[in-house]
Amino acid sequence: MTFNEIINSDKPVLVDFFAEWCGPCKMMAPILKDVKREVGDAVTIIKVDVDKSPQAAQEYQVQGVPTLILFKNGKPLWRQSGVVPKAGLVGVIKKFTI
Repeated sequence: MTFNEIINSDKPVLVDFFAEWCGPCKMMAPILKDVKREVGDAVTIIKVDVDKSPQAAQEYQVQGVPTLILFKNGKPLWRQSGVVPKAGLVGVIKKFTI
């Protein structure tokens, strides 16, 4: 499945644009696991390595990592750069899934 096929889902897709060398990105990994546990199948969570997929990062003007973007039907509904706490992410996901 391509990136565009995934984000064009009618189910919300949270994309974590990250890089292996990025310290704050490593802090996001366990937060995203906790978020997934809490929201379950309400959202798809994928990680995109900006070094391996520069086109996707460029298309969405990702300047810094981590950058999180929530898509639904291919449209970005919300985005934020930097580490986002679990409660904040769960709140955003619930806002767009209920």
